[in-house]
Amino acid sequence: MEKDRNGQENEDFVLLTKGAEAELVEKKSRFIATVRPVESEEEAAAFIEEMKKKYYDARHNCSAYVIGSRAQLTRSSDDGEPSGTAGRPMLEVLLGSGIRNTAAVVTRYFGGTLLGTGGLVRAYSGVLKEALEKCETARQHFGVRIKIKADYNAVGKIQYILANRRIRTEDSVYAADVELTVIAPIEEYDCLCKEIVEVTSARAEIEEVERLYYMEAEG
Repeated sequence: MEKDRNGQENEDFVLLTKGAEAELVEKKSRFIATVRPVESEEEAAAFIEEMKKKYYDARHNCSAYVIGSRAQLTRSSDDGEPSGTAGRPMLEVLLGSGIRNTAAVVTRYFGGTLLGTGGLVRAYSGVLKEALEKCETARQHFGVRIKIKADYNAVGKIQYILANRRIRTEDSVYAADVELTVIAPIEEYDCLCKEIVEVTSARAEIEEVERLYYMEAEG
């Protein structure tokens, strides 16, 4: 696990990129799960309010959300269901999935038959799991953006190193010298710099631009 300049731990996490819906009928009660990516508490609140307006005639619109790479912000609501039977189980599903920046609303149209505490937990958890399985996600890696400046004789060797390490070039500028901009996984940064220094006999200029998360699609 790497740390940034402020001493905070940085590790990979999974980000929701496209939401989805799922539906479940249990003893004539209809459960509709809607999942959407959010980046802030304000976005999550707006999404929950949107679902309440869309399903204004439903008995309950229970919700949960997880925001931040380390799930720094979490909230849940039973929206009138017995305490701990809807919102909290939904939140546990979101946390257990490892997917961050995610908000979920499960709408219930009451079918006239009580499901009991266990039945409610299973229904709210189950329909949300189904919706999450339909979502699209991307893994966020912690890395470093680097600028590498070298002469034309050395650039081929550098590109060979980058290809071997499967580090993609973000930008290339060909002028008097060649300047490459790449994003490398933080765990490879030191070894990459050392290798470039060795193959260019220390003639390449290497500049760390910034440390950041970058996205790689799942699968």
